[in-house]
Amino acid sequence: MNPRFYADMALVPGHSVSLPEQAARHVQVLRLQPGAPLTLFNGQGNGQGSGQPVSEGEFEATVERMGRSEVQVLVGAYSASAREAGRAIHLAVVMPTNERMDWLIEKATELGAASIQPLMSERSVLRLKGERADKKLAHWRAAATAACEQCGRNRLPLIHDVSNLADWLKTGQTPASGAGTRLLLSLQDGTRPLSQAVASSGALTFLSGPEGGLSAAEEAAALASGFVPVTLGPRILRAETAPLACLALLTLITPA
Repeated sequence: MNPRFYADMALVPGHSVSLPEQAARHVQVLRLQPGAPLTLFNGQGNGQGSGQPVSEGEFEATVERMGRSEVQVLVGAYSASAREAGRAIHLAVVMPTNERMDWLIEKATELGAASIQPLMSERSVLRLKGERADKKLAHWRAAATAACEQCGRNRLPLIHDVSNLADWLKTGQTPASGAGTRLLLSLQDGTRPLSQAVASSGALTFLSGPEGGLSAAEEAAALASGFVPVTLGPRILRAETAPLACLALLTLITPA
């Protein structure tokens, strides 16, 4: 399999382009030489700059020239592919600790999350704001890009700016922005199993708490905002495991 790279730019078969800085750096790290084949995707398929309808896919390409900091490639044939989940699944997660959040972003991307909303709550271990939040956001977006390159996904998930849970609930701005079903992963007794609460189709937004779960007041606020409580079973999963279990269930097991 040819190495894959994300290129946030117009890609047109038969045209030569200079790769964006990050993709060029990766090509140089791999020490690819002129004539080497690779695969490019831009998240827009053949509709960006081609005048054709948008379809999800990727482009064959060949390295033409390797400069000190520039890599020029010749864009080849376009191939449409459908690798996205059958339904849009949005994750709203109260961030676990640094390394675990990195891992969650990577695996959620591989499993097909449409978007990820990092949140802070009363019991948050990881708290971010200002420049530190901006750096983390850039780091997570790079991790998501690398995960797409590795797993064959041709569309990057949208990773939103870090927000406080209380503010996010008050504004009503879910990742799905009012579309589809809103589900809250809950540890409360009597909560319905996830499989019984999910419709056969339609967008989903999952809200998942931190280590120790949401406070009673936060859970009540989520329910008041239209979230329906669901459970994954009798075992208590880690904060970074629970939302991934939902994704795996809905994208790999449950038919869309």
